[in-house]
Amino acid sequence: MKKINKNILWSTIFFEQLAKLGVKHVCISPGSRSTPLTLAAVYNKKLTCLKIIDERSSAFFASGIARTTGTPVVLICTSGTATAEYYPAIIEAYQQRIPLIVCTADRPPELVNKGANQMINQKNLYANHIRFFADAGLPGTSREKLELIKKLAVQSFEISALTNKGPVHINFPFEKPFEPESFTDSIPLNLVLKYETREELKGNIKSVSKDSETLIKLIAKAKKGLIIVGPGEYNAKFPSLINAVSSKTGFPIFADGASQLRFGTTSKKNVIANYDALLRSEYFIKDFNPDLILHFGRTITSKGLEQFLEKSSAPKYLINEFGDWFDPTRSAKNALAMKPYLFCQKLFEVESFSKITTEKKQWLKFVTTANSTAEKIKNITFAASLFPNEPKTINTLLENLPQKTNVMLSNSLPVRDFDFFASNLNKKITVFHNRGASGIDGILSTALGIAYCSKTPTVLLTGDLAFYYDLTSLLTAKQYNIPLIIILVNNNGGGIFQFLPIAKYENVFEQYFTMPHSLSFKNFVKEFGGDYSLIKKQSDFVKQMNKSLTTKNFSVLEIKTDAKTSLELRKKYWGAVSDFFQFKSRL
Repeated sequence: MKKINKNILWSTIFFEQLAKLGVKHVCISPGSRSTPLTLAAVYNKKLTCLKIIDERSSAFFASGIARTTGTPVVLICTSGTATAEYYPAIIEAYQQRIPLIVCTADRPPELVNKGANQMINQKNLYANHIRFFADAGLPGTSREKLELIKKLAVQSFEISALTNKGPVHINFPFEKPFEPESFTDSIPLNLVLKYETREELKGNIKSVSKDSETLIKLIAKAKKGLIIVGPGEYNAKFPSLINAVSSKTGFPIFADGASQLRFGTTSKKNVIANYDALLRSEYFIKDFNPDLILHFGRTITSKGLEQFLEKSSAPKYLINEFGDWFDPTRSAKNALAMKPYLFCQKLFEVESFSKITTEKKQWLKFVTTANSTAEKIKNITFAASLFPNEPKTINTLLENLPQKTNVMLSNSLPVRDFDFFASNLNKKITVFHNRGASGIDGILSTALGIAYCSKTPTVLLTGDLAFYYDLTSLLTAKQYNIPLIIILVNNNGGGIFQFLPIAKYENVFEQYFTMPHSLSFKNFVKEFGGDYSLIKKQSDFVKQMNKSLTTKNFSVLEIKTDAKTSLELRKKYWGAVSDFFQFKSRL
């Protein structure tokens, strides 16, 4: 017989099974009750363990890794309020179907509601935002018990990565002692467990359903269709396939800034990047009347497009892998659970798509020509503006990024400005975002997770409040020498509120909405060992961007802007687009 600590054995089997399935990264925050989980992960040579003090930051960092690798990342924390710190990132992961395996340590069940120190009710703590929950129960040493914890690891991985993608939660109650040489039990020397591999698990490829067959018939009949591609990480085949579908059907593509379709080497002749500006013109909308709408991916960023969809009588169909209803307008007819690239492939098997009609060609030309006009107006308007300003920062950034770059977009204004103003570009750029719940917490941590495990440069475009909210994560950047480039657009508070009617009420607006902080971020950056530059001219931006791309340290390029001036520039562009179509309608 062999002497063991049952807590350590229990945790070791769990992590060995996860490693066999392909898990590679574990993010660990400090604590005593989680000792068995921590030791089991650290002693497993197949796993890379990352120590991150702040649980909130750790969870967002893990989501960045999971999003980049496509493989579940494990989180480990101790009991009590530490578990609640994970919740913001779990909500985001749930909304975006990011694979996380959340392991929370707990005290024994008999101590629940008994006033024990660092004890809260952790049973299904994340109930509304989790794909699967299980309480592992107290560790046991029988073969039956050990098989159960191994199967729980398999189930956690399979759900998180394949069948219902997203975060899963396993709660691990432990009784003392926790240390390896504090023996609690004995097991047979010849005890052998068979571990499963990834190849033995089921995939989640959705076959073509009867609903999709019905939709394909509608697409063939539609004369003025519209394709919307929302934010998402799509299969590599999707961009060329959806462009081919557009050319065959005559449906223009409204591509969200975070859809990946505005970038890369695939043809973009039918990709409409300026649709938000077009939809702000009532004169354009008069002639823009689609009779069928296909929506791939997540909810779109543009409020203007959302408002248009609310008023449109055209039937709308959602197409995404799990059949999620990304439809705040509540106007969709159906949601098809299919991988978008498979749906596109199916369309080409239908004979009725062999030739595009003249009427469909005219519809497509009307929209693409309007997009080209809006693009010219945008370029003229921004070229005449003085740098620095928020809209001009977007295309200045994109023009100076190297090929094969990751761009993480913060919520609030950066992601909206990117959607408003990012032009189609023949560069391989992969866009990341936290648009699941659209919070500003954890933006920097997520970007660091992306940069940590990516072989290509990673740039974060963020505002000052989101940067301030996640400052402690700069310690992670320092610890692991993560070469993240941070473009910090500082308008001294919540500039996005300038868009709202409340901005007229100056007596409360600045104090309770924009909340100016007047912080100097330079010293924070220097204290964490980062490189800092204050950008005042466009030429400085280009120079410092190029310099940052060559360093192994994290860099912050701060651009101080005036929120009111930037808002006026946006309005000037949108107004010029509307004026053009008003003039055209009179001809």
